Amino acid sequence: MRLTRLFVSMLAAGLMGSAAAQSLTSEEERIVAIVKGNSPKALELLEKTVNINSGTMNHKGVREVGKVFRAEFDKLGFKTQWIDMPKEMQRAGHLVATREGKQGKRVLMIGHLDTVFEADSPMAKWERQGDRASGQGVNDMKGGDVIIIEALRALKAAGALDNTTISVIFTGDEENAGDPKEISRRDMVDLAKRSDVALAFEATVLDENGKATGTIGRRSSTSWDLAVKGKQGHSSGIFTASAGYGAVYETARILDAFRQQLQEPNLTFNPGMILGGTEVTHSGPSKGTAFGKSNVIANSAIVKGDLRFLTPEQGEQARARMRTIVAQSLPGTSAEITFQDGYPPMAPTAGNLKLLEIYSKASADAGLGPIAALPPGLRGAGDVQFVAPYVDSLDGLGATGKGAHAPGEDLDVRSIEQGAIRTALLLYRLTR
Repeated sequence: MRLTRLFVSMLAAGLMGSAAAQSLTSEEERIVAIVKGNSPKALELLEKTVNINSGTMNHKGVREVGKVFRAEFDKLGFKTQWIDMPKEMQRAGHLVATREGKQGKRVLMIGHLDTVFEADSPMAKWERQGDRASGQGVNDMKGGDVIIIEALRALKAAGALDNTTISVIFTGDEENAGDPKEISRRDMVDLAKRSDVALAFEATVLDENGKATGTIGRRSSTSWDLAVKGKQGHSSGIFTASAGYGAVYETARILDAFRQQLQEPNLTFNPGMILGGTEVTHSGPSKGTAFGKSNVIANSAIVKGDLRFLTPEQGEQARARMRTIVAQSLPGTSAEITFQDGYPPMAPTAGNLKLLEIYSKASADAGLGPIAALPPGLRGAGDVQFVAPYVDSLDGLGATGKGAHAPGEDLDVRSIEQGAIRTALLLYRLTR
């Protein structure tokens, strides 16, 4: 099912109009009070983990953060385990915590332990100034991890975890997922297949009015390689029947045809690197060299690109049109395009929308306002996309901040308590 931005906007307006605040039950009021009472300890936990460098390739740091959170799940009565990845994948592994019961929906909660800041990055320690705090991974996504812990802690204290089935996975490589992804995301997918809903805690995005949103769809993150061949010769012969158009002109034709023929909502196709000439060498994922002369027709060119789409159907259609364009070669040239799957799309579905509706009502009932749907084209790729094909999913339930992936990454401290309240109420209602 394809949803345009207009439809999503209409849906968001409908949610905001129908989610008028109502009173909480006495048990829900108790849960909220527990979250509020634990807020100082929640920030202490966040500070502790932020001060541990856990860049994806800093395996020791990732495991250390995992140990901190594992201890919290142990206290909550979860069964915990650390899942190592094969050594050749060069990833630290994942933390999994589970509990089993027979009551209500079976819930999977998703977070990640790693950040983009590697061990040799200038270490940005936790620093708080009023309602803002900064530090490595403070909102992406150690803040979201703490929200998960605090919501579960409140339910435990209220006796509301009994007889529920909740699984949690904190991956150690979300920022740079290990290959093959069939292995690095296998355990997450297995958990999803044993669940009814999945909740992911990437940062909450605010709309233009500063209101919280929920993510019901995320676009894929895939890549493509274009290899173009031409006839090398003297530049004076360019465009002739014997010499043809050369590799560079053919590459330009293809890319401009992509631009003119493929543009549509929620579909992007970006050529991120291009090399052309008489000697072209691709020496790594983001590196290469080219040699050529202005009086020589280029005989080769390569392009490395990115493709993002919202539904599998949209992706298949885009790839088919790209192949057709590539096949329409100029005289004296040939070209081939290949595609590499990365993160699958998380298509907006009726189940995802229903989950957002429940979350929005819980937020409104707590006096925190309704939650609108974020247009899917506004988010990049995330772990939830690997489970979305199997289970109703909702993302963007984490902390709120600015500057993710940058040295000045910060957090709205209030969003930890707000996120924990919303999450605890959502879990309570899903598991009754």
